[in-house]
Amino acid sequence: MTLERVVITGLGAVSALGCGADTNFEQALEGHSGIDFLTLPSERQRPATVAAQIRFPLPDLIKRAELPLFDRFAQLGWTAAHEALQQSGLSTGTDTGLLENSGVFWGTGMGGAGTLEAGYVDLFVEGKDRVRPMSIVASMNNAAAAQIAMRCGFGGTVNNYSSACVSSAQAIGEAYRHIRHGYAERVLAGGSEALLTYGVVSAWDALRVLAPADAEHPERSCRPFSGNRSGLVLGEGGAAVMLESLSSAKSRGATILAELVGYGTSNDAVHITKPDPAGQGRAMRMALADAKLSATGIDYINAHGAGTPAGDLAETESIKQVFGDSAHKLMVSSTKSMHGHTLGAAGALEFVMTVQTLRNKAVPPTAFLDHADPACDLDYVPLHARRNQEIRAAMSNSFAFGGSNVALIVQGFTED
Repeated sequence: MTLERVVITGLGAVSALGCGADTNFEQALEGHSGIDFLTLPSERQRPATVAAQIRFPLPDLIKRAELPLFDRFAQLGWTAAHEALQQSGLSTGTDTGLLENSGVFWGTGMGGAGTLEAGYVDLFVEGKDRVRPMSIVASMNNAAAAQIAMRCGFGGTVNNYSSACVSSAQAIGEAYRHIRHGYAERVLAGGSEALLTYGVVSAWDALRVLAPADAEHPERSCRPFSGNRSGLVLGEGGAAVMLESLSSAKSRGATILAELVGYGTSNDAVHITKPDPAGQGRAMRMALADAKLSATGIDYINAHGAGTPAGDLAETESIKQVFGDSAHKLMVSSTKSMHGHTLGAAGALEFVMTVQTLRNKAVPPTAFLDHADPACDLDYVPLHARRNQEIRAAMSNSFAFGGSNVALIVQGFTED
């Protein structure tokens, strides 16, 4: 069986760094941070908590009458998906072939958490005897995927992935396999998350993994791989990529941005929260084998790099195990230092950053890495971006509670 090549024809992103894939990447290159003190839309606040919160209005893409159907995570999802769709140049909803051969693969960690929490407030705080009529269809985990499919007119496979912090990376990887094996011509893949609610943030805080706020410089609170790192910073956002078979993209004269060439996924099967370098390494090795690349074929890794003491150390070790002598020649950076950990959207957002790195020959920094950790001794591109870099292929890593791991490899498109 001849496997299809899978190319990328559209990108979309929205995060605390801004709206648009280009805007997000430009902000990251400049080392700008979207992290600040969290403000919740209720009387109950968490004054000492920082988050990468979107503080600007989203594009007006949803009719007012339809808003009750859209939890914030679905709004963020459609914002990103719409951008990727527009860049791809695809028309929608009129061509039967397009309807049948196009799908949506989406990821989210918890779906409509905001809608659920609003319902609990209505019942247990306000004393109401009912919740909002559309609460179920707005909060279900596949709500974003379904809304995107309906608005695109994509009547092929629509899958939703909920595997914590690898959700959207897994959605992209499985969409790649779906196209590669001929089940679809194109898939709009990505993820979105909006968990900045009082209850969810409190639950994360109870795990003792959140970084305490830097009181004087809250924007510097997330410091992956730094010797003074102290935890992750939650964020919200959405990101999407339009994946197509090469034959489909060429037949319609689409602009090809890059080629997705490798996907690996594994599970540590060891511990619910503690990361295991061996499990992470399996995903990276699988992706390299899928891409038919050796360890020397990768020039840049967008790291999972959440900023936790154990997680960053484990990722450093797993990269060393996989890449051996080449590990110290790699450029590795974590953009979570600027857009925070967007959980179910993280894999897609960071994959978009990885594609942009390849296309622009510029590597975003690990911001605020100004205290070296002797145990994290790779080239983490500290503080400042590197421009005019020749990047043949790049890897994006995503790891999750529950032990799930994903590695994706992208390279520039060539005809042969």
